[in-house]
Amino acid sequence: MNAAIRAIVRTGVEAGFEAFGVRDGFEGLMDGRFVQLGARDVGGIIQSAGTFLCSARAPEFTTDAGQQRALDALARRGLDALVVIGGNGSLAGAHALHSRGLPVVGVASTIDNDVHGADIAVGVDTALNVALEAIDRLRATASSHRRAMLVEVMGRSSGYLALMAGIAGGAEVIVIPEIDTGPDDVAADIRQMYERGKNHAIIVVAEGARSASVLADRLANADVGFALRTTTLGHVQRGGTPTVFDRLLGTRLGAAAVDQCKRGASGVLVGQQRGEIVTTPLREVVTTPRALDPTLLQLARVLAR
Repeated sequence: MNAAIRAIVRTGVEAGFEAFGVRDGFEGLMDGRFVQLGARDVGGIIQSAGTFLCSARAPEFTTDAGQQRALDALARRGLDALVVIGGNGSLAGAHALHSRGLPVVGVASTIDNDVHGADIAVGVDTALNVALEAIDRLRATASSHRRAMLVEVMGRSSGYLALMAGIAGGAEVIVIPEIDTGPDDVAADIRQMYERGKNHAIIVVAEGARSASVLADRLANADVGFALRTTTLGHVQRGGTPTVFDRLLGTRLGAAAVDQCKRGASGVLVGQQRGEIVTTPLREVVTTPRALDPTLLQLARVLAR
């Protein structure tokens, strides 16, 4: 997100705008926590994870009163347009403000990668690399000790992280919420691998499917051949130094958001699709779920043999 903020500020100033950051997300927006930002204020942040402006949950913002507080705060400060960087929740808030007449542009940024209108969101590549490194490290222990390792990754109701990390990490089993996979199915797959002579197994589980620890408990009494161990990566995936891809993507999307503001556009998401930066109406973004590529699901099954 810091790469996007940096690009928004610097390209905005170059275009003749005054740029302000909002501290603590929609909570800060309602409270009017604005800070003016110049080119030097965003120096040295591109390599930092997260957002230097910070974020916060804001249940009140989902109400009419909360949204009006935000609009009033913006009006008092004389701000003309807003760029919202985030996932589905943040973009739903952006759409709500747009519906009330505020010029708003969204930037897709969520490691869940479940935003319609963006093939890949800011932060996804970094999170995938963190998950992949963990899987590679766990495989060394698994193969040395003839174990099955269950690795739980984040993603809420989306299995994108689990699927991609599982394919890239050579996982034998991938459990995602988009496909109903029960403990008996997993146990049967692991047992077959053991009988085929494999000396270890990696099972990647999306948090929105079945908890890795719960699945491990269910498999503990099943005869799968391997000893089972469980690792939950959790918020480890949300940190780490941003990859080159994420820095470039955040930069491109931030600059594109400013370009949309210059054009007078509102109620759109800027996202990357097939390598190009495109716009999608926010009303479509917040009402259309993003599905996983079915060909990748089939590929994962074939590669796990």
